[in-house]
Amino acid sequence: MIINLIIMNTLIIFCYLFLNYKDIRRLKVFALYSSFLMLLASLALIIWFQNDTSYFQFFFESPWLAFFNIQYSLGIDGLSLFFVVLSTFLIPFCILISWTSIIYRLKEYFLLFFIIEWLLINVFCVLDIFLFYIFFEAILLPMFLVIGIWGSRTERVQASYQFFFIH
Repeated sequence: MIINLIIMNTLIIFCYLFLNYKDIRRLKVFALYSSFLMLLASLALIIWFQNDTSYFQFFFESPWLAFFNIQYSLGIDGLSLFFVVLSTFLIPFCILISWTSIIYRLKEYFLLFFIIEWLLINVFCVLDIFLFYIFFEAILLPMFLVIGIWGSRTERVQASYQFFFIH
């Protein structure tokens, strides 16, 4: 249940940022507070995680494409727990580091970072191999845009193409 809460909160934050906030200061504060909220929710996973079992914990399953036997199954083991926490730990730092350096298209910048966070959490929690592949490869598109638009001025386009095609 808590995995669903983390994933759905990221989508709700994304939709709220997409529909609101024209003021830059309020946008930055909302993005920072909401990313810290996601970090606290992921830290709750560590608190409630039971180390004495080898089964997936916080398991959730929903049929998605029953014809192809694809199910949206989520679960966390000991390794993916730390990757989820690391993903939610890095997003507030990305927002804090870019607090003064990003001055244009700020709303799109934060939207892309929340998309990346949502995709990363899904990559580390999803148990179906097809959905893992879809989420893993989908991370390329927002990262391509972040590197290409807000990267270093000298070689950002070249770097974004190399990231996209070499990865």
